[in-house]
Amino acid sequence: MRVLGISGSLRKASINSALLRAASRLAPPGMEFTVFNGVGGLPLFNPDLEASLPSQVLALHGAVAKSDALLFASPEYAHGVTGAIKNTLDWLVSFELFVGKHVVVLNSSPRAHHADSALRETLRTMSAVIVEPASVSIPLLGAKLNEESMIENPIVSLAIKGCLASLHTALIQGLPEQGSMSSLQ
Repeated sequence: MRVLGISGSLRKASINSALLRAASRLAPPGMEFTVFNGVGGLPLFNPDLEASLPSQVLALHGAVAKSDALLFASPEYAHGVTGAIKNTLDWLVSFELFVGKHVVVLNSSPRAHHADSALRETLRTMSAVIVEPASVSIPLLGAKLNEESMIENPIVSLAIKGCLASLHTALIQGLPEQGSMSSLQ
């Protein structure tokens, strides 16, 4: 089972990117978890480019096509999703292999509820299947945790492992969207 992590932050010290890297290291046996590192290299979405897709977009499409599920972690900017995550999603809107894809939304800040809601709305509009039991809020903002300390922190690592276990179960059982967002606050 293959999972692709996509961060909506381009910052080198991003807690969202660190969260995805920690998740890749905590993935259970049988789950291949990779993080897509090309978000910052995607050109701005332009429908005129769809006739001959740029190589960076082809790389995104290839990574999504090979994945059984996508795991999104994105900060909130001005009560919305980041331009980086919106641009990434725009490149996936007309990509048929995205339709019906299982997705998880990780929220690293309880304050980021506007972006969380906006991201979920966009994903639903794009016909993704949000795996609610796996979509959790892990309060990391201000915790001064990096990838390594997230793994070593028993509360954070347990939350990540629980998220991945719920995703694993959903993929095995083929469960549609269900439940409500859980939170560790």
